Amino acid sequence: MGVRVAFPWQRITRNRPHKWGVCFAPKLGLKPPRYSQPLVFSIRSTGTEACTFVQYSTSRGGSVQQPKLLEQYRERLRVKHYSLRTEDAYLHWVRRYIYFHGKRHPQEMGGPEVEAFLSHLATGERVSPSTQNQALAALLFLYREVLQKDLPWMEGMVRAKRPAHVPVVLTVEEVRALLARLDGTRWLAASLLYATGMRLLEGLRLRVKDVDFERREITVRDGKGGRDRRTMLPERLLEPLRSHLARVKLVHERDLAEGYGDVYLPFALARKYPRAGRSWPWQYVFPSSGRSVNPLDGVVRRHHLDEKVVQRAVSEAARKAGLAKPVSPHVLRHSFATHLIEGGYDIRTVQELLGHKDVSTTMIYTHVLNKGGLGVKSPFDRMSARE
Repeated sequence: MGVRVAFPWQRITRNRPHKWGVCFAPKLGLKPPRYSQPLVFSIRSTGTEACTFVQYSTSRGGSVQQPKLLEQYRERLRVKHYSLRTEDAYLHWVRRYIYFHGKRHPQEMGGPEVEAFLSHLATGERVSPSTQNQALAALLFLYREVLQKDLPWMEGMVRAKRPAHVPVVLTVEEVRALLARLDGTRWLAASLLYATGMRLLEGLRLRVKDVDFERREITVRDGKGGRDRRTMLPERLLEPLRSHLARVKLVHERDLAEGYGDVYLPFALARKYPRAGRSWPWQYVFPSSGRSVNPLDGVVRRHHLDEKVVQRAVSEAARKAGLAKPVSPHVLRHSFATHLIEGGYDIRTVQELLGHKDVSTTMIYTHVLNKGGLGVKSPFDRMSARE
């Protein structure tokens, strides 16, 4: 054990006690103080490249400092049950905002500074509208939830322009060729995306309890916008999915035997039902191949399959199938919607299956139907060969 005046993002190692470097403190929930306020650290060296954070206090002998702005921000996000992905994204934009204005504290700034930053994103960095909206949401959360300040309406903000484009859609034959180049878990995951219209993360976050074999339906929990919905479970996937879950259950039973087997539970369910995370119904349909440490609480769990695994598999399958279109897992969702509309299903049914809040979002699929200008026959097709 040693005590030394240092900054929270620094560390000392056992073999080089005089050498200080960048520490993994952010993983412990620590961030550098706003402006170089030295602290007294108590640390226990545990290895050449690691150290255990024990406690800290102010260098003047006072009590532990109040949480810094970003820590308050992070805590408020977790109180509101925002996902870890959203937490990381929002913190990124708050840091960018602070650095853009020369490290000024957000309390000293307001609407004009937010407007200037967002306009810079649109004009200087040419970000997409969704990226600019995410940055705006992060800053609105900062001022409303943490600083307790209302921002004025920013009429002068330059908005990023949304390019007009239609989604990439595969034909039925192209989908068949794509899936034929996949196997195992990757084939099943991609098949479910096309068969149900789920987004990639919605499919990977499925729990065993969300699959109803009797009713042949899948419940999609906490989809985009925080809404639940139901979609179909195709008959052709019943047996492959049953066989897959039988193998997953064996993995879960082995985890339990080794003292693990716990999965992450959303929101306050872990406190309300502390043993539910080890039960079979709450396990992921597509678990990862190995266990990992949850960055939120440090508990070793088996998370769901990483989305990059499916993304790479689909891209490689598209290449092998010789598809000239840019193909990603989300293209399977686009293809699902388009093929339903081509099959005669009404737009409201497709909207419900996709989980769209506004039917105008679903209407984009009517623009990619293979009906020659929405069913209008070109006069060129009526011309004779001689003409």
